[in-house]
Amino acid sequence: MSFLWPASLWLLPALLLLPLAYLGLLRRKRRLAVRYSSLAVVREAAGPRSWRRHLPPALLLVAFAGLLLAAARPVARIPLPWARTTVLLVMDVSLSMRVTDVQPTRLAAAQDAAKLFLRELPKDIEVGLVTFAGSTQVAQAATLDRTSLVAAIDGFQMQMGTAVGNAIVVALAELFPDHGLDVGDMTFGSKRPQGRSLDDKDKPPPRQVAPVPPASYESAAIILLSDGRRTTGIDTLAAAKMAADRGVRIDVVGLGVVSGEAASVEGMPIYLQLDEPTLREVARMTGGEYHHAGTAETLRKVYANLGSRVQVLARETEITGLVALVSALVAVVAAGLSVLWFGRVA
Repeated sequence: MSFLWPASLWLLPALLLLPLAYLGLLRRKRRLAVRYSSLAVVREAAGPRSWRRHLPPALLLVAFAGLLLAAARPVARIPLPWARTTVLLVMDVSLSMRVTDVQPTRLAAAQDAAKLFLRELPKDIEVGLVTFAGSTQVAQAATLDRTSLVAAIDGFQMQMGTAVGNAIVVALAELFPDHGLDVGDMTFGSKRPQGRSLDDKDKPPPRQVAPVPPASYESAAIILLSDGRRTTGIDTLAAAKMAADRGVRIDVVGLGVVSGEAASVEGMPIYLQLDEPTLREVARMTGGEYHHAGTAETLRKVYANLGSRVQVLARETEITGLVALVSALVAVVAAGLSVLWFGRVA
């Protein structure tokens, strides 16, 4: 737990003096008690129920301490329902996804894990799907329709190349359509030879955003799966910086071989090596988590855990109201016990 210390903490010395003041009051009462002619009164005061005299003041002191703690505006990490309403699955569909080191194939394992993830999510969270290889497509815009998402997952089309950075930028363009993010302009600049429509002149220029803390954007997050290193397109870490500046969290799943080896898909040689250092850095920069999945079972567990964490996430939350409420209840209990035992609020 951490605290936001306000100016009201000058009351702290006064709170520390309260126990001393109470002890001084008890001594004064003892000196007055010896003047009584009846020793029965003294015995009653010192009897087995004498603790009752001290309990209400002790509770009241605890209540004062709690109120002072509330004035310090305490902040604690508490599991809370996730406020995000959109999750984008960004999935690698390069030819290496047909390799069978993850059974039955990397592609089939990734499809099964993505469907499991959809089943784990609350129905009120929108999910979108972006696929990438040498090029990047929005396979399904964010929707609540799980049937459409499953159909898009089952319809993956394999391609050559791995443009991880492009995929991140396209996902950001889906989340921030008014930011003017365009993969073509970032890749080719003003010399892009073709592909511009007559409406391109009406597109807003790329917006310059003021960086915000990583993972602070409360409306969406990205889950990125890749089984290789970038071979084309925008630099992966440059794209991750764009996500971090916008506060978008990226959880990364690395699938397949870390060390690197050669394989052949449909007679075409493919070099397999997971760029784990870069993928870890993407997660770190954006406040996300990195997971390596070397088997289909591990991949399913990763996606199941991500689905559960999307629902409940530990976040720093101010608990001033809770502490003040508990302190008020303790003060009420102290007053109630005093009235019950002594007929007055003492």
